[in-house]
Amino acid sequence: MKAARIEKAYKMAVDRYGEQGVNVKAALERLRRFSISLHCWQGDDVRGFENTGSASDGGLVATGNYPGRARNAEELRRDIEQALRLVPGKHRVNLHAIYAETERRKVDRNELEYAHFERWTAWAKKIGVGVDFNPSFFAHPKAASGFTLSSPDKAVRKFWIEHGIACRRIGERIGRELGSPCVTNVWIPDGWKDVPVDRKGPRERLEQSLDEIFAREANPRHNLDSVESKLFGIGTESYVVGSHEFYMGYAMRNGKLLCLDTGHFHPTESVADKIASLLVFLNGILLHVSRGIRWDSDHVVVLSDEIRSLAEEITRGGYDERVRIGLDYFDASINRIAAWVIGMRAMLKALLAALLDPVAELRRLEERGDLTGRLALLEEAKNMPISAVWDYWCLENDVPVGMEWLAEVRNYEKKVLSKRG
Repeated sequence: MKAARIEKAYKMAVDRYGEQGVNVKAALERLRRFSISLHCWQGDDVRGFENTGSASDGGLVATGNYPGRARNAEELRRDIEQALRLVPGKHRVNLHAIYAETERRKVDRNELEYAHFERWTAWAKKIGVGVDFNPSFFAHPKAASGFTLSSPDKAVRKFWIEHGIACRRIGERIGRELGSPCVTNVWIPDGWKDVPVDRKGPRERLEQSLDEIFAREANPRHNLDSVESKLFGIGTESYVVGSHEFYMGYAMRNGKLLCLDTGHFHPTESVADKIASLLVFLNGILLHVSRGIRWDSDHVVVLSDEIRSLAEEITRGGYDERVRIGLDYFDASINRIAAWVIGMRAMLKALLAALLDPVAELRRLEERGDLTGRLALLEEAKNMPISAVWDYWCLENDVPVGMEWLAEVRNYEKKVLSKRG
């Protein structure tokens, strides 16, 4: 009975969108091709499995103490599977190097090999998802100074360069095994709390370190390199070595993906507005979608105006294949699986909304200089029945409709998460 109501509402929505010249079936077919990379670190509060460092060693801190954190790789994989079952479409999983499985043996980060991620790859192949990868330049004694690839200490730089090289090899092997390119993304926390005298030196050292990491050509069928900037961080309020301008130049010169983390810019900046400008010069970009609130960038993604703007730029520009989308936040104050599901569904809803906009008519009005008609239609489009289309797409993908997914999460919490220490 409920399915019949959803299908009836969907048919009515198809007719209404058709009146605006929008082909709903074509929009859903295009949406089906988007894969969101689900970040594993939400599931265990960015702790990983190595226990070599702490927040005082340049680590990342998740706030909150909600029960049920994953304590090992098996629990984390099980939680990710549960989250993916509640999200329509086929997606990816994003790993950090700190999630290596070393059989409790001490393996430092510059010694990591593909074998330490073989179980992750076998699992991904089994459930049919792609995998992306990240070197972990934080939460380690050799990150305690606040500098890694730009450190003035040659030995520290050498260690982190070796880590970056090892991670590229791992990413390339993962991509080859899964038959889908692995995006290996480099982000470092390097910077100063107070105003530095020398802004040039650290950036020259970072450039040299990156050149060494990327010296060996990787097969783009298996691995795509990405570099990620940040405006500021806790403890690096005055100066971050890997700024947006630095990495933008580096990516353009060296043919890398440029990662735009939506929480790594000033609150008044439009990250969406950067997409079309960058893709004039770059082959592709990576989005790490987060929700910034004041100085904190790692809140759960919701269907905000900013997220909708991102989706609109991607779809209106036809950048479906050139923009790769991943999520990046960590919230330990709520159920972690719910945090994944809310963020994933929000990003997909934003893409669906953008795909259902009457873009052809909006462009026609704009080209004619009818700015009144353009604004009026943009406002009218907000009243269209996207929820009927979303519910139908969930039904078609055999995932819970509406708030039904939350009941499954709470049942999983009762049966699984509550039994963890």
